[in-house]
Amino acid sequence: MTEKALPYDEKRAISLLKTVTTATLTTILIKKGLRNVWMRNAGPLKSGQTRVVGRAFTMRFIPAREDLANPDSWSSPTSTRAAIEAMPEGVIAVFDAMGVRDAGILGDILCARMAKRNVAGLVSDGVVRDAAGIIETGLPVWCAGVAASPAIASLTFVSWQEPIACGGVAIFPDDLIVADDDGAVVIPAKLVDEVVDLGIEQERFEGWILREVNAGHALTGLYPANAENKARYEAWREEHIGKGDGASR
Repeated sequence: MTEKALPYDEKRAISLLKTVTTATLTTILIKKGLRNVWMRNAGPLKSGQTRVVGRAFTMRFIPAREDLANPDSWSSPTSTRAAIEAMPEGVIAVFDAMGVRDAGILGDILCARMAKRNVAGLVSDGVVRDAAGIIETGLPVWCAGVAASPAIASLTFVSWQEPIACGGVAIFPDDLIVADDDGAVVIPAKLVDEVVDLGIEQERFEGWILREVNAGHALTGLYPANAENKARYEAWREEHIGKGDGASR
């Protein structure tokens, strides 16, 4: 089955956004009118994880019901196991666990399989189990913490690749996810190409400002930049970068 075309250049976006922080992206998205893009309670399982960028592959849990949430469900065609086998390479699995913190949505074995399938990462507002083993798999994980109990203690897995909520944020399949030490941010699919260009330029501009601060310049008129400092930046940019900056199409 042929995958549907994305409204953005996936390869370009992933490559360039690996150099853009989630802090920068939230600022850009606020300027675009989107304030609710940072997923709450989805912090890095291990500090210093590599920044990851990838399409959202959504996974959804609902509250546990005893006739559904039992060990037999692990062999169901609608299971986390089946969903993992459907994940394309390079996606970021985003789990809606409703913020539940007393049941690990998955552990080291499932994460090992995701790593073998070259899944880029996992983001959830829930918790995981077998934390030490998950870290050993090398799969970057952002979540609300850890718990020993399995998911079926409190949750029932019901579907994948449909709109979900994660950390109070709406996530649609194929939105782009960026996650780093500050957490995980969603970029709506239709805005990705524009945000990429704005992000690259914002990182460059703020890098210049930081160099000016380190050189002893006062913040007044520099951050935010007044007309004089904007002109100084443009002159620096043209000298060091040129009019074509590599981020343009």
